[in-house]
Amino acid sequence: MTAPQSSPRLDRDGEVFVLDLGDGENRFHPDWLTAVGALLDEVEQTEGPKALVTTATGKFFSNGLDLDWLFAHADQAGAYVESVQALFARVLTLPFVTVAALQGHTFAAGAMLSLTHDLRIMRADRGFWCLPEAEINIPFTHGMSALIQARLAPQTAHAAMVTARRFGGVDALAAGIVDATADEAGLRAAAVELARPHAAKAGPTVGTIKERLYGRALEALREKDVALG
Repeated sequence: MTAPQSSPRLDRDGEVFVLDLGDGENRFHPDWLTAVGALLDEVEQTEGPKALVTTATGKFFSNGLDLDWLFAHADQAGAYVESVQALFARVLTLPFVTVAALQGHTFAAGAMLSLTHDLRIMRADRGFWCLPEAEINIPFTHGMSALIQARLAPQTAHAAMVTARRFGGVDALAAGIVDATADEAGLRAAAVELARPHAAKAGPTVGTIKERLYGRALEALREKDVALG
């Protein structure tokens, strides 16, 4: 069973909002998705310069889909996957700059969520970034595949998707999965400083740029009647 976890919460450091996904495995339970969506609403509705850092507390950034919930509610699988992909599409097109600060393990849909951010910084000494779908026999949806291929170089996407390679921080930086690394104590502050210079860019132009930049991936992510398998 998935361990209990704290709810996502939102803090602010000047013009930079910090979204903490929680202190557990931060799997995508429907209630968690609703909470994250409400916090993103709050950021979007705040006027003026802004940027967003998404991180978590503890061992995991996110372990992705809540498989316990999904297997117990198989009749709702299609709607569930649509809601996950809607989150990916939303974050990918937020009208301000976003940074994912990967302080812990970042797996499966959690890794895909990290790819929806404009920049990524990862802890250098511990934690893995991994797409384990080939090992757990859950194929990527068309939307997920399109997202990964839009955000990673072809060789890196192939290795990550087909071999389920686990990338530590140094390897993730070399492969272009992340843009920077930091030590555990300085990771969140470093992410905020990555985001801060971009706060003045917030506005509809940035959102339009992202919509046009990732049009094909967004079309796939927004498909209806999505199913795993």
